[in-house]
Amino acid sequence: MNNKVFVSCAVTGSGDTAKKHPDLPITPEQIAKAAIESAKAGAAIAHIHVREDDGKPSRRLELYKEVVDRVRSSETDVILNLTTGMGGDLDIGQGKNPLEFGPMTDMANIMERIANAEEFLPEICTLDCGTLNFGDDTQIVVNTPKDLRAAAKRLKEIKVKPEIEAFDLGNMWFGAQLYKEGLLSDPPMFQMCLGIPWGAPATTLAMQAMKDIMPKEAVWSGFAISKNEMPFVAKTVEMGGNPRVGLEDNLYLSKGKLATNAQLVEKAINIVNDLGFTIMTPEETRKKLKLVKHK
Repeated sequence: MNNKVFVSCAVTGSGDTAKKHPDLPITPEQIAKAAIESAKAGAAIAHIHVREDDGKPSRRLELYKEVVDRVRSSETDVILNLTTGMGGDLDIGQGKNPLEFGPMTDMANIMERIANAEEFLPEICTLDCGTLNFGDDTQIVVNTPKDLRAAAKRLKEIKVKPEIEAFDLGNMWFGAQLYKEGLLSDPPMFQMCLGIPWGAPATTLAMQAMKDIMPKEAVWSGFAISKNEMPFVAKTVEMGGNPRVGLEDNLYLSKGKLATNAQLVEKAINIVNDLGFTIMTPEETRKKLKLVKHK
């Protein structure tokens, strides 16, 4: 049993949540502030997406630069984890020609998708390890084995650790294959993402199935979305993982009460402490994951 755990906070995400939460971090200043506040509340890792002024998800490097610069200049010790999940959205056409893609399509080549990691050298970046029916409409997220191998190889070269994002069992299987092929440095880092339609459900059985095919050398985190966020803080810790919370995954502190990222971190830490576990600092987490701090 892992009796010391680190907490990650996903501060804004890319979902259609800006209309649902009036204080969702949107601007680079707000996102950086949320990352700093989550760190001060006890999170070791801040997982970062960026958004345009209207709240729509973005891949623009200048937005990432401002967030990264603001966090680093704050002298707050927190491990930055930048998403590379953007640029794989395919909105299947609904007319006679399915190749007439819809307005949600945002496709970029794999090197462009990891450009934020290459440019700003966070200690961690995500690597979504499979193609998925993302949601209940016409959109899929595309990640091919060839692209994932190319991304993993490049990230290893620049010493940015991929956090293997597994939304379903096949994603975890392929992440384990990347490690088997020597494309992930020790220890490999995995994230179980539960409850996103239509990936793995938010159940203990799904989490256990993912754990069973993970490399034994892996360090892993886990989360479930919406009302399952806090119950899966406890399940993750009890099963040997490290919990993730944040407004990317859940907007509420309790029924009807909107949360801040810091409040979600504090609530998660209370759960961890009540279970008899202790919280790792960013520096302890850095050593456990063998991260390279570039700047």
